[in-house]
Amino acid sequence: MSILLDENTRVVVVGMTGREGLYHTRNMVKAGTKIVAGKTPGKGGQEVDGIPVFDTVIEAVEKTGANAACLFVPAPGAADAIEEAAYAGIKLIVCITEGIPVMDMTRAIITVREKGATLIGPNCPGLCTPGKGKIGIIPYDIFTPGPVGFISRSGTLTYEVVSLLTEAGFGQSTCIGIGGDPIIGSTFVDYLKRFDEDPQTEVVVMCGEIGGSDEEDAAEYIKTKMKKPVVAFISGRTAPPGKRMGHAGAIISGNTGTAQGKVAALEAAGVPVADTIFDVPELVKKVLNK
Repeated sequence: MSILLDENTRVVVVGMTGREGLYHTRNMVKAGTKIVAGKTPGKGGQEVDGIPVFDTVIEAVEKTGANAACLFVPAPGAADAIEEAAYAGIKLIVCITEGIPVMDMTRAIITVREKGATLIGPNCPGLCTPGKGKIGIIPYDIFTPGPVGFISRSGTLTYEVVSLLTEAGFGQSTCIGIGGDPIIGSTFVDYLKRFDEDPQTEVVVMCGEIGGSDEEDAAEYIKTKMKKPVVAFISGRTAPPGKRMGHAGAIISGNTGTAQGKVAALEAAGVPVADTIFDVPELVKKVLNK
């Protein structure tokens, strides 16, 4: 089993004919993902590598049965692209774009929720279900199927920690990069719920960072409702207050969003927190052996 992405997922790539879109489309196809359509206004009727291109997402859905979308759209138009996918009936939307204006994302999030879609991102690497495929820019060759569910706010941390897990012999069920912008479509809690219900997942690894309260919310959920064990890592422990570190959402404001506060909340919920990413596989091993 897996969450969100499986053999029934049919993807339309918005912006597929652009340089980045085409490069990553080909990589997704190599990973086994069913890319059934592309969408670029004005290029409808064309084909790229045998994949039909449409002018609108709704036409792609009607003609190909697409039920997921991967968005490679510049920031000024990305929120509109998210809304278009939601209005077309797409239930899984992955937005790679970084730096979408906050007011635009506020509007797009409302539409996504009204239409009952799941939005991963923006400013994310996407997701991967080893053995089934990937949606986004995640390097597929570092993954292997197994019992570890993985959630992270950072793409780079995703690659590093997943690689360490694979090298240590711990495969993954599904891996998700939720995004690093101030406003994103889904939270840690959203995916903790899904992993808790997934029969393949035996333990969840959660990689957080400074800024916001998502990790504290996750700690409360784990403490009160989560049945499966969770292992965590929090980056940015040496970040000074008021300085943004990496992601737009990774900033300590006042007394909130500190790495120390997040670590304390997780430990209070009974979650083992790794001091460095290199400690994560050993913590996973201990949890699974219990």
